[in-house]
Amino acid sequence: MRPPLKKHVTVALVVTASAFLVLATGAMAASGQGDPTRAATKSGSSAKQAFPRSYKLADDRTSHWAVIMSRVAAHAQPWQASPVKTMLDIATPEGTQNLVLILEGKDVTPAKTWYRVRLPILPNNSTGWVPATSLGELNKVNTHLYVNRANLTATLKRNGKTVFKSIVGVGHSYWPTPAGEYYIRDRLSGFDNPVYGPIAFGTSARSPTLTDWPGGGFVGVHGTNEPGILPGQVSHGCIRMTNESIVKLARLMPVGTPLSVS
Repeated sequence: MRPPLKKHVTVALVVTASAFLVLATGAMAASGQGDPTRAATKSGSSAKQAFPRSYKLADDRTSHWAVIMSRVAAHAQPWQASPVKTMLDIATPEGTQNLVLILEGKDVTPAKTWYRVRLPILPNNSTGWVPATSLGELNKVNTHLYVNRANLTATLKRNGKTVFKSIVGVGHSYWPTPAGEYYIRDRLSGFDNPVYGPIAFGTSARSPTLTDWPGGGFVGVHGTNEPGILPGQVSHGCIRMTNESIVKLARLMPVGTPLSVS
């Protein structure tokens, strides 16, 4: 007789559960919670309120960068009709993949995002907005390079902690290394000219005068074949350090790292 008893108990449980479900559904419908139309309306209303939305992508410890996938205009504001500040190409003057440091993002709609980026133009510290569709994926860095022109030092921090420090040479007073906020744009090696040392980093910093960077105009961070002149105001604007130091820095600092010159 045990099998029939189990069957009856099961049926009773199903009936009881069904009745509870009907009652619960009715209660929800009366309050509007069970109305799919109203639920969709609420969801849609929340989505509309969420856009546009802005968010930071850079601080003292964590920053983001992305390569430029197609030539794009950097705008003054995050919309196409705003003034164009400059055009960004896919390659740097050195022939490397161009990239930008991303400061913040703005989701205009669920399908359209703009990023405010640092621009490698004069005046220094310029920023502009570019559509996300022209950039590659976002890459995160936890490093930040600080150059102090008064103390003639370069300090690399990772997650806020110092991991590298070196004496440096900076620009003469008439060829100054410009103060400001920049980023490491590329890494180069194999120079024919020993003045750059074994490794050099290109930055987004610009100088209104001719620098000793290949092609001029940009500020680089590189080694030197004259370590005896360091530290001091010894360059045309570039930041020099000993070859031993630049090799060590290269092991610790990836491209996309923010650069602060004070």
